[in-house]
This record gives sequence, C-alpha cells and structure tokens, in this order.
Amino acid sequence: MLLAMIKFFEYQFVQNAFIASVLLSILIGLVGSYIVARRLVFLSGGITHASFGGVGIAWYLGLNPIAGAAVFAVLTALGLEVLTQNKKLREDSAIGMLWSFGMAIGIFFVFLTPGYAPNLMSYLFGDILTISSTDVWLLVALSIITLIFYAVFYHAILFYAFDPNYAKTQHLPVVFINIILKIIIALVIVFSIRAVGIILLISLLTIPANVANLFTNKFTKIISFSFLVSMISLIVGIIFSYWFNVPTGATVVLTLIILYLIARLIISIRNSTRLTKA
Repeated sequence: MLLAMIKFFEYQFVQNAFIASVLLSILIGLVGSYIVARRLVFLSGGITHASFGGVGIAWYLGLNPIAGAAVFAVLTALGLEVLTQNKKLREDSAIGMLWSFGMAIGIFFVFLTPGYAPNLMSYLFGDILTISSTDVWLLVALSIITLIFYAVFYHAILFYAFDPNYAKTQHLPVVFINIILKIIIALVIVFSIRAVGIILLISLLTIPANVANLFTNKFTKIISFSFLVSMISLIVGIIFSYWFNVPTGATVVLTLIILYLIARLIISIRNSTRLTKA
C-alpha cells in the first residue's frame, strides 16, 4: 500500500493536481467567502455556465478551451455590470439571459466542430488530473494577485461584502472593488472548471464557506476554514478520481456534502450538550 502511494506521487500530473488543489483552496477560501457573504451564488452560477460559450468557441477555432472560457467569463462578469447599471435590467434577469446565451453558444460551436470532442466531459464534470504545469503557474499568478488585492483592500472588501450602503457612505472605492472582484471571481471560476466541472462548480464556491459559517461569523476565520474544507474535498477528489476512474467533480461535491452534514451534526450535538448542562 505504501509503495503504491509513493508510486502515485511520482507522476507529474498527480503532483500538478495536488499543487493546484492548494492554490485553488486559497482562491476558494477568499472568493467563496465573499460570494456567500454578498449572496452572489446565482451570479457565480451564471458566470460559470456562460463560460461554456468560450469553451465551445475555442474548441471550434482549435484554441485552448480554458483560455476561451476565461475570456467569456470575464466578458460575462463585465456584461452583467453594464446591463444592471442604473437598474435598467434586474440582475437576476441579466444573469438568466447571459447564462442561457453562453450555454447555447457553447453547444452550437461544439456541434459545429468536425469530429468527436473526446475531452468535453472533463469540462462539464471536472478532471483535476488533467491540470498541466502551465495551468499551475497561471494559478500561482492568480493566487498572488488575489492575495495582494485582499491584503490591500481587506477592510473595504469586508465592509462592501456585508453592507454595501455603509461602504459607499465611507467613500470607499466600491465601484473599483466590485469590478475587480467580479473579474477575479470569473477567473477563479474558469480555473476551477478543471477540478469539478461547469455543472458542479457552484458547490465548490459555496459549500466550504457555508460549512465555515456554521462555526464562526468572523470573515477571516470563514476564509481560513473554507480553505481547509476545500483542501480536504479536492484531495479526496484526486485520490478517488485516480483509483476509481470517476469524474473528480462528483467525488469533490460528495465530500463537500458529507463535510457539511458532519458539521451540522457537530453543531447539533454541541447545542444539545449546552441545553443539557443548562
């Protein structure tokens, strides 16, 4: 068993997957906590599914599908900002439109592409073992940029996450923060596609922060706890994906659900113990 594990870690693609898991967990901790605090789950789902349009176009043109998804995701995030500016269009309506548009464009171009699309399932359901060294370096760059942005604007992000109106009264750069965070969210979504896929990605963005929120309301602790939960789920996803030849996304999401249920059970037991002592 030990020899099998040592051999397992000798593969370059396995090493890439584990390094990517650490980097993705950092990003999920930072971005996921903000998404849950700002109640941007539906928006994140819209960007996630709209990015499939970029996958389809890139596939048709013979380009890197992740690069295509990144462009489409960022344009979707900025498009939502433009469409909902001055309340000309309700945000949920704009999200629904761009969500459907992206998926339709993606399906259209995938079926226009000659031949069979053998790796398409990995974009829909995830396969973290397909992450390349280039993807890892891009994740390093995005993680550094995100950490620096959070370090510089932490208090402004905190105020804006929990009370946007108060943040505006304090003359904070809320427009700048809002736009940059939406771009970062879009890029985190794209790089997470490899891990859990477009269909299941929303769980990775939201469940860790919700697990953390069961134990604490402090933003920094939610970020740290989310990192830990994400890390556990991604590592389990890598191991099960390799040994049982199943999509990474499914095992990651099932692990997240189990961790959430365990957390709820711990909270219930703790509350029952307190009532008994009282």
